Amino acid sequence: MPRTSTVESPGCPPLRALTTDSLGLIKVVEVRGKGGGTPQVVETWGPPDASRSVLATSYADRRKDPVLAVARKNGLIEFFNPLKGDVFTTIKASESGPTDQSSSVNDHLIGLHFFKSKQEDSSSMLGTLLTCTEKGKVCVRSVGRSGAPSDQSIDAPSEWSVTNGGQVLCSSLDPSENYALFGGKHVELNLWDLNTSKKIWAAKPPLPNNLGISIPTWFTASTFLCKDDHRKIVAGTNQHQVRLYDITSQKRAVISIDFRESPIKAVREDTDGHTVYVGTAIGDLASFDMRTGKMVGCYKGKCCGSIRSIAKHPDLPLIASCGLDRYLRIWDTNKRQLLSAVFLKQHLTSVVIDSHFTAQELEGTKPEGPTGQSEVRDQSDQDGNDDEERSRKSKKKRKDVAGKKEKKIKMHDGEQISGIEDPAERDWIDELPISK
Repeated sequence: MPRTSTVESPGCPPLRALTTDSLGLIKVVEVRGKGGGTPQVVETWGPPDASRSVLATSYADRRKDPVLAVARKNGLIEFFNPLKGDVFTTIKASESGPTDQSSSVNDHLIGLHFFKSKQEDSSSMLGTLLTCTEKGKVCVRSVGRSGAPSDQSIDAPSEWSVTNGGQVLCSSLDPSENYALFGGKHVELNLWDLNTSKKIWAAKPPLPNNLGISIPTWFTASTFLCKDDHRKIVAGTNQHQVRLYDITSQKRAVISIDFRESPIKAVREDTDGHTVYVGTAIGDLASFDMRTGKMVGCYKGKCCGSIRSIAKHPDLPLIASCGLDRYLRIWDTNKRQLLSAVFLKQHLTSVVIDSHFTAQELEGTKPEGPTGQSEVRDQSDQDGNDDEERSRKSKKKRKDVAGKKEKKIKMHDGEQISGIEDPAERDWIDELPISK
């Protein structure tokens, strides 16, 4: 049985989140109403299929024309309208490179980023996409809409390799979308300039300990600490370490923090520019202040499985986490308290938050059925009146039958029955069973 903790959940504010899972489903979870409440699944997109498992996602969180990009296990990349669930277009992950089917199947995508700042002006173009595979093949290309004219000019894709060996496990882009970061198993962190497609920095491994033993390179998650500064990088390792790198200072980690005893699986930065949220393979979730290298605190409410994704709301003090325990959890970052949790049935791979969702969008919609307090009260009052009427009629019927039985008993005792003039009624009374 999994370990569980009972925590009082006060509910969360109006929110809209999208999750992906191992069966390829995309589920929309919303908290409706101005006062907030409990999250509920309002939509599910796509059929369940293990071959369409979601490996990576990217969300262009724009007020106008938002796009959700999803990379699947079968080698396809789908682009959705996150507001309605319509598919803009579907492309192959390896269509810009060599058409080697066997290599594309064994080389899955681990990094996916749809540029939200490079929005195409043409109505037939959707935007620009960056992809990265486990073997380190990076590709930046333009994506056209479905049904675009064949004579539409599309820029040639830009491709390069970020490693000569090893397995790339994490990638991220800075908020300005000019620099990309890659790392993995036997792959040191390396920073690339996307405008020139050149590597501008690479990390060095830590020095050996006093016994001469070196820690193997194994990065599992990475992110940029500040949205306005690409020079500070935070990464999580398989040796349960959280490291801070400053590319202007040195190539080795400036700060290294040991957190529990399980690999780091998810790292997400805060909008304040110095706090990061870390999730581990056994469900521990905590926040760290990278200015001092100290843990701010752990989050109340134990998760039962590996945390695979953390999303931070840009405006509200809350984060969303999901993982292999199949729960989507909403947390308060100020109190580090669980606000609400939703069971979504499948192993979850990622979560994104729609920052432009507001409660006013749903004011004009009225749910079916008596949901208002006055309607529910009227319905309960009506049910109570019906019950009283049925009870009154039943009592009256039992009283009439008892009286007729008493008259029959008196007849058999030789007494005169007064008030019965109709023979048919006398015969009907004779048929009643006698009980003294």
